[in-house]
Amino acid sequence: MFVEAEIWTVAHTEQGNAVLVKPVGSELAVPIFIGQLEAHSILIGLGGVPMPRPLTHDLFVSLLEKLNITLEKVEITELKEGTFYARLLLKQGLKKYVIDSRPSDALGLAVRVKCPIYIAEQVIAEAGVSIKLVSDEESKEKEKGPSSRELEVNRLKEELQKAIEAENYEDAARIRDRLRELGEN
Repeated sequence: MFVEAEIWTVAHTEQGNAVLVKPVGSELAVPIFIGQLEAHSILIGLGGVPMPRPLTHDLFVSLLEKLNITLEKVEITELKEGTFYARLLLKQGLKKYVIDSRPSDALGLAVRVKCPIYIAEQVIAEAGVSIKLVSDEESKEKEKGPSSRELEVNRLKEELQKAIEAENYEDAARIRDRLRELGEN
């Protein structure tokens, strides 16, 4: 059985980068450790930050659009021996396709096309941690230095300034909106 979820945060921990997937309405989050490039791509997708050249996830989205294929949803399906598995559920006309994927790639695509994210209840039972525990860890990390959220806010502020200087107001508006989502003015 699957439950709808969302990306709660992307964080840098002592063990590496992690995307925390939180079932909607739950007090648990599932940390999925991912590479630095994947974390960066997810953050760019979350922020809707346009890139001068397409990243791999952007290229894949363009390909899907050209082929009239819709990414209906992504599912984080299982956890085996410490490795998470995911799949993409695609639709082209009346045909449906299921494609295996790394969770980081599936989430990188989901944030770009704004499709639903689902996670298996069994995965939550095996790997879910209290968001209170995660919040406490973030508080400790703040004492050590800036959080991943703060780094993302600072990066977005720099991008906003560049967009304004270049008089690219459409990009500036998108970046401003993402900063508002992150609770920044």
